[in-house]
Amino acid sequence: MQRRPPHKARGGLWELPGGKVDPGETDAQALQRELREELDMAVRVGAELGRHEHAYGDLTVLLVVYRAQRQGEPRAIDGQSIRWVTEEQRAALPLCDADRVIFARAT
Repeated sequence: MQRRPPHKARGGLWELPGGKVDPGETDAQALQRELREELDMAVRVGAELGRHEHAYGDLTVLLVVYRAQRQGEPRAIDGQSIRWVTEEQRAALPLCDADRVIFARAT
């Protein structure tokens, strides 16, 4: 999980890492790029596990969740807080609403 910077929308909330899909990229390629850019980590992307579209007041996001195998340890490049969490620890974190729905569907 990573914590959004305080100066950004939904600042201080926790979320799954990822980001925007650039033109010409697949969702899986975008995940690989974003994890490399944000966390200096390579992943092997596996099966898609689900999708959820969520409307915030300022934008609508489409979360595409994949099974992935990490290659190396994550490192917070932009100084954001990151951590591995158990299900119990995650339940105690203040999550972005879209991520909360993804986790609710998984249980």
